[in-house]
Amino acid sequence: MNIFLFELKAYRKSISIWACSMTALAVLYIFIFISLGNEIETFKVLLDNIPDAMKKIFNLYIESISTLVGFYSFVFFFIILCGGIQAMIIGTSILSKEVREKTADFLLTKPVSRYRILTSKILAALSILVITNIIYLGLTITAVAALVQVFNLKLFLMISVTMFFVQLMFTTLGMIVSIIAGKIKSVIPISLSTVFGFYIIGSLGSLIGEENARYLSPFRYFDTAYIIENAAYEASFTIVGSVFVGATIAGSYFVYRKKDIHPA
Repeated sequence: MNIFLFELKAYRKSISIWACSMTALAVLYIFIFISLGNEIETFKVLLDNIPDAMKKIFNLYIESISTLVGFYSFVFFFIILCGGIQAMIIGTSILSKEVREKTADFLLTKPVSRYRILTSKILAALSILVITNIIYLGLTITAVAALVQVFNLKLFLMISVTMFFVQLMFTTLGMIVSIIAGKIKSVIPISLSTVFGFYIIGSLGSLIGEENARYLSPFRYFDTAYIIENAAYEASFTIVGSVFVGATIAGSYFVYRKKDIHPA
């Protein structure tokens, strides 16, 4: 079977679980927003008393917290954390599983170049992310439209789409890590420690007020407060993120082409 289609089939259950889980989390928060009702202003005052450092850690934009998009931007940080874990698992496992499951020798003896194998795996990982985000967006927007008739769809989409870009960075990072590391017994510990490590780095950077620290964590590349206020992404972070993805993909090709792949 074509490598690309084989990977899509292998991850179809994972796609459904992650997409539906993140959607359920988003809808839960939307219900919380609706349940607050007239108490939203009281909730806003409560959040306003939180120290500024904590506001930065959770991307709190108090001025718009009483709107659906503003509240969503606050809770979206937890959703994107789930997305980062999914992406890192995909990136780390999609190549390393051939060694872990002892199928590398079978795959590499086929009349298929390493370049084609890696390209198929990358395209499959990219497709998995796209499908996950389409399902998430489709279900979430449908739920929001049914529960809240008036909201800023453009800003809602702009905030939601940032998850794909963050996932892309974690996926390509996971790929090059798995290629360099070789045999990985379990991708879960590596994925969780990496994602939470970057989460902590980003949080510490916000806590100490060091703006340049944002470049060290993919979670901080897209500031929801900035998006709400300007209806745009910060160009410098978008460029750096794109360069990072390009560099990790190029590095993956370079290392994978020359690396000795052991079946066990």
